[in-house]
Amino acid sequence: MSALLQLHELRKHFEVARGRVLQAVDGITLDVREREVVGLVGESGCGKSTLGRTVVGLHDKTSGEVRYRGEQLPARYRAKDFKRWARKIQMIFQDPYSSLNPRMTLREIVAEGPVINGMWRRSEVQSRVAGWLERVGLSAEHMSRYPHELSGGQRQRIGIARALALEPELVVCDEPISALDVSVQAQVVNLLANLKETMGLTLVFIAHDLSMVRYVSDRMAVMYLGQLVELGPADDVYFRPKHPYTRSLIAANPVADPEHERRRPPAAPRGEIPSPVNLAPGCRFAGRCPFAAEVCRAKDPAWREIEPGRFVACHLFDPASGHPDAGQR
Repeated sequence: MSALLQLHELRKHFEVARGRVLQAVDGITLDVREREVVGLVGESGCGKSTLGRTVVGLHDKTSGEVRYRGEQLPARYRAKDFKRWARKIQMIFQDPYSSLNPRMTLREIVAEGPVINGMWRRSEVQSRVAGWLERVGLSAEHMSRYPHELSGGQRQRIGIARALALEPELVVCDEPISALDVSVQAQVVNLLANLKETMGLTLVFIAHDLSMVRYVSDRMAVMYLGQLVELGPADDVYFRPKHPYTRSLIAANPVADPEHERRRPPAAPRGEIPSPVNLAPGCRFAGRCPFAAEVCRAKDPAWREIEPGRFVACHLFDPASGHPDAGQR
């Protein structure tokens, strides 16, 4: 299966003060294959959303490459770049309350992109929008309503329709269910899965809920403080986590069993998340890792393939690193 999207040493840094740089995305290398779903997980503040926004051009790239079907995307988007690449790459945003223009009707919201890009004639907007509303589980009668007249789940369906009306090949889903009620989350996920199959989409699915990511994804990537720490088939990463950070995330994932939850000890990583500003050399998880050795605090771990299709950035799996337990896990 060929790579649709390729990220190579992608970085997005923000200067927060003179001489102080926030390393939100710091050296991400990742291939996303055509028609697959890659789930991206990690704690709040690890850079997941910044990565997604950088891929679609909403943030300028500090360095590195984003390639789409082998063609390098510009470091800084201009108006013509947005118009060109919006037909290929779209984003579904986290908050359906703030991502829709409150002054536009649903018809105007869904039709705006296709009309600007010359995909729809104005004479066919009514029928096209009606078709898209039906595809996302709404009625054509909603067409003249405004976003404030809808529930959260309905608003997110409009966000999905707005993105997919441009018929993109790649969609970055930035925590599309986190702002929704639990009862609505499964409906939205199943809607995305159905549209993915019928439209042949490729998805980057960003979320906090690891069990949900495992359910929807072909592969799972784990991110910590701007860097990937583990990547592999979703079931393998979920049931056989390798990196100590991934293990702690899986262990802390809630289970729908009150007795089990009461019995198990706290599983969250120890210590505080370091500031992403002016990070020191070494593994970024070293201060919270129970297996950390001197080499972890002194040297960045290499991104290595430890099994076919399984990648980890951890000195525990690098015999040349000097870690006392390297190669034993």
